[in-house]
Formats: sequence, C-alpha cells, structure tokens
Amino acid sequence: MRRNQLVSMGLAAILALPGAGMIPNVGAAAEDGEYTKIVYAYWMADKIPGEEARQSVEEAINEITREEIGVEVELMPIEAGERAQKINLALASGEQMDIYNTVGDLNTYIANNQAYDITDLVHEHAQGAVDQVSETFLQTTSKDGKIYGIPADKGIALADNLYYRLDIAEELGLDFSGVKTLEDLTPIFEQVAEAYPEMVPLASGAGGLEPVNTMQNFEVDHLTDVWPKPLGAVLMGDSLTVENLYASEEFKSLIELMHGWYQKGYISRDAVTTTVKPEEAMAAGKAFSFIRYQAGNYGVIEESNLTGYDLGYVRVSQPYLDTASVNAVTWCISSQCEHPDKALEFLNLTYTDERIVNLIVFGIEGRDYVKTSDTELVFPEGEDANTVPYTAQISCGVVGSQFKQLVHEGTPADNGELMYRENHEAKTSPAFGFTFDSSDVKAEYTAATNVVNQYLPGLVWGSIDPETELPKFLEDLERAGLNDIIAAKQEQLDAWAAGQK
Repeated sequence: MRRNQLVSMGLAAILALPGAGMIPNVGAAAEDGEYTKIVYAYWMADKIPGEEARQSVEEAINEITREEIGVEVELMPIEAGERAQKINLALASGEQMDIYNTVGDLNTYIANNQAYDITDLVHEHAQGAVDQVSETFLQTTSKDGKIYGIPADKGIALADNLYYRLDIAEELGLDFSGVKTLEDLTPIFEQVAEAYPEMVPLASGAGGLEPVNTMQNFEVDHLTDVWPKPLGAVLMGDSLTVENLYASEEFKSLIELMHGWYQKGYISRDAVTTTVKPEEAMAAGKAFSFIRYQAGNYGVIEESNLTGYDLGYVRVSQPYLDTASVNAVTWCISSQCEHPDKALEFLNLTYTDERIVNLIVFGIEGRDYVKTSDTELVFPEGEDANTVPYTAQISCGVVGSQFKQLVHEGTPADNGELMYRENHEAKTSPAFGFTFDSSDVKAEYTAATNVVNQYLPGLVWGSIDPETELPKFLEDLERAGLNDIIAAKQEQLDAWAAGQK
C-alpha cells in the first residue's frame, strides 16, 4: 500500500482499552495442571539478570498466562551484542526457542526457512497485536503473500536528532531556530570550536553512520537493506527507479560537508576508530553535541540522564518510512516451534496486556521500579539500571507494544501521542510494502558490503578526502557487483509494482 492510513482510533482511545484484543481465556488453565511451555528470546542492552531475578519475573508472568492462555513462559534474555549469534545457534541446534526478534534480518530468516508461516494463525491467535500495529504495517512482514512475523509496536518514524549542551548554547547565545539540516550547523560549530578549542563540536557515533540517515531529507528507501548497513541500491524521492545512492549529488554534498568539518576540527580525529560512545565523550567534557536516530521526543530526557548535562535537541532530518522502517524489529515464531498457536497467544499478550509487557521490560514493581503515577516510574531510592535485580528498560522499543508500557518520570506528556501520530502521518516510500529477496545475489552482497565497510565510515565522518576516495569507492562497488544488485532489485520491484495496480 502506497498511501498512509490513519488508524481509526486515536492513541488515547487505544490506551484506554488495556485488554483490547486479548485472547480471553483461550486454552485456559489446564485442568490437569499441565501447561504449554513457550520460550521467549529477547535481547537486552541492559545487564543480563541473574537466574533468581529472571525466574521471579517468569513466575509473575506465568501467574497471568496460566489462567489466560494455558501457557508457562521461559524467558531467554540475550545480550544485545550476542543476539544474532545465539539466535542462529538455537535455530541451528534445535534448542527450544519459540519466539525471537529478527532485528533487521527478517528476510534472511525467511529465506533460511527459520520463520514460521503464520498466515493462517495470526488473526485467530494474535488479532489484538494485529489491531495494535495495523494491517498496513503487517504487510511489511509478508513475502509471496505469506505472513512471517509481527512488527514491534513502537515509535518507528525515526529522525536524526542533534543533542547539544544547553549550558554552552546559552552561554554563547547559539540560535538553533533556523537549523533544519546538517549544513545549518556550520556557523554554530564554528562558534563552539572558537570558544572551546579542547572540545569537538560533534562527537562521532562510535562505529555508527548517523549522518547517512540525514539523507532521509532526500527520501531514501534502502529497499530492504537497513540503515546501519546501507549497501547503496536505493530509491530516492517518488521514483521507482533503483539507483546508486553513493553516486548521487546529494551523497557527494554530504561527504564534502563532513570532510570540511573534519579538516576544521569539528569532528574528532579518531571519529572512525573510536569505541567511545558520544554520550561518554560528552560526559567527559570532550564533546558539545552528537546525533542519535530516534522517535518521539523522549530522547532528550534519556540522553540528559546518560551524559549528566541538561541537553537541548533539534531535528536535522524528518521521518520517512520504508518497509524496513517497520519490519526492522519484527517478532517471529521459530519454524521449529511445536505450538505456534500458543506462541502467538503469548506474543499477542505482549502487545495487549500492560501487566505482561511491563514485567518483561521493567521487572517487579517495588523491587525493580517504583510507580510515581499511573503511567510513570523511577528506580527505587539508591538504585539505578545497573543495581536493580532486573530491568530491560533499553528494550522498551523492542518488546511488544511500547504504547502499553510505563515510562520514566519526566518523559514529555506528549511523547506517546507524537510517536503514534508520526507513525501514521510520516511520508512513506512509493515502494512501501516491498521486500527484496537477495538470495540470487548473495556473492555480490558480500563483496559490496566489504567495499562499503572499507570506505563509508571514513567518507561519512570526513576523515578521507572525497575528491580522491569517492571515485575509488564507486569503482570498487561496481567491481563488487553493485550494478547486479541494482538490476535484481529493479526486476523484483517492477514485478511488485505491477501487482499493486
């Protein structure tokens, strides 16, 4: 579907229905005391909880699920950096893992027959989740007319936000009112560099490619490739002609700007190689600003807490939705799952039941967090994310529905409404709903990815000269087979577009 569809009920109405879409006592508690065991794997950027803390959360969940759906759940928290490895190992070894998240690799799991075809089950056993995310967004997890997952219900209309120290901005009288793009930051960075020569105006992303995302302003659809791995075979604007992003004038202008900033000292000399997070650099007094790719307006509170400074923020790109914007964080049922109906029923509860989703994300009330209102929480006195027995707070945008979750005290009151509205009002790609099958160009993908990894970080963070290195980059991409990838995408896209008429 090429046109946005506003969900008929507003967010407030949806949130007022905590049980909306729940499966009412489907397979209620078994009379003989036997329950279906479902293993739920989810990644955590917080510390992995100890066994006792994890089991206490499991038991609190099971007190609900035994009665509601006749299921007992085993939680399988996975450290974020080990997610792909451990999920692939479980899928390959036959270890029970019924529900898992694809995090950008949905098409790979589908191609490898590791995702269960839930087409005939999803509306019967997880209609509440479908209602929550919308039928339109569910299209993004389909291939050849079959449904393979449910996207997380979160802020998906992401934009690049520049976070900056308010104290310095106020001291120097910096005016961000006219900032709409990266180019508009040049005079601001010039003032910061002059006043604080020991500080870089813009901290790099510690391996991230955040400036690439600002090209959303040129309405770039990566056609199934996700933004952290921008291969370069894209659509731009309203065109349905696949082209090489890196050969565009827009990309050339971006890297020329970044190289100029690098030469002037606006970006750190180790921008490409550093492992220091931008928040850490700012906390150490070594950076004035950094870019983060986020939804809503809660990020400024979160980033302020992480850096220890009051921050301001300004958007340097606008949200633009393509298929990968929605399905990058998708929940799948393992193709080896023995009870996919029950797995879907539990997955459904993570989208529809506040009790379940808040247990998974925040743990046990009173021990791991304290409510300060019906919707807000804080850590217990003297505790934080590193000391409470259990928290998966950083996975708030991964687990089920983010709109059913508590929020940290101080979150802007309109954050949820803003995320919800932009999810359904942001401009969408003309290829929204299209997914690319890369199985016929696997070798070319590998070769082109190696070239991108070699050149792109240096070009994006300005450490290499685009005048000499961009031509080499383009030549090596062509030699690696990017043109073959572009042709394959174009062929599949044309067939998809013909079917939309």
